[in-house]
Amino acid sequence: MADWPLIAVRWLLFIDLGLLFGLPLFAAYALRGAERDGLLPLRGLVIGLAATGLGVSSGGLLLMTANMMGVSIAAVDPATIGMLLRETSLGWAFLARAGALVVMLAMALLARSTGGPPLVVMIILGGIALASLAWSGHGAAGEGASGWLHLASDIIHLLAAAAWIAALCAFLLILSANRPAGPSRLCAAHRALAGFAMIGTCIVTLIVVSGLINSAMLIGLANVGSLGTSLYGQLLLLKLGLFGGMLLLAASNRFRLTPAFQQAIAHGETSTAILRLRQSLWLETGAGLAVLALVAWLGTLAPPLTAG
Repeated sequence: MADWPLIAVRWLLFIDLGLLFGLPLFAAYALRGAERDGLLPLRGLVIGLAATGLGVSSGGLLLMTANMMGVSIAAVDPATIGMLLRETSLGWAFLARAGALVVMLAMALLARSTGGPPLVVMIILGGIALASLAWSGHGAAGEGASGWLHLASDIIHLLAAAAWIAALCAFLLILSANRPAGPSRLCAAHRALAGFAMIGTCIVTLIVVSGLINSAMLIGLANVGSLGTSLYGQLLLLKLGLFGGMLLLAASNRFRLTPAFQQAIAHGETSTAILRLRQSLWLETGAGLAVLALVAWLGTLAPPLTAG
């Protein structure tokens, strides 16, 4: 039976820490100067995401410890948690994540601006917090050189996926129906959309390459033909189908909707173009969140090379 509370915690952490890394990254490469505070409420987002990440991470640690001990959360022994934190790689990853989140929260509360060096530090700390999740997945189970390759591939996969989904969320925030669509906002939105083409290509390349490495480590060529016979394989195939849908939507945004948006700005009639962009971005974001839910579920199942 699936462990739904653990899957839910994993999913929430993928979303929360992914945005905590990806939104500052988006602000660094897609927005200029004052746009980072004017178009994207980055400081408030970092405060909320960092605080949420600390809370969900702590709950997840209690839940995982309870599962390992075979007891309820209320019956978890503090000494066991202390041993887990001191003596296991999972515990060290949690401590690294908690430390990064605390520093990010303090920076966001104290800093007057999220630009310049503080933004770079936030990206690094957000990356550390997100990368720590790899130690709770299949990538941390290997040994030797292949184990390190798998772990590194898992981390790259996490970071690249987070960069993509966070960019979608950033575009939705910038093009929000609740915010005035002035000329500066529209021009900045178009520039960011057009500029994302190269970044997006790099992100997709990293996702595909790291995904192939992970698949080789977890599935093996001999098991590809029988993927549909196991729950793990069925979920993986569904994940790949959603990923393909995201690619189609991204191509439509790049080659059809973004040029149409540029023409609409030039003619001063942007309402229809913005509506179509929002609809496409919402669909792509929804598919991305579904992919993360499947990843959270897959992480609790035994892959073909280790099952049985």
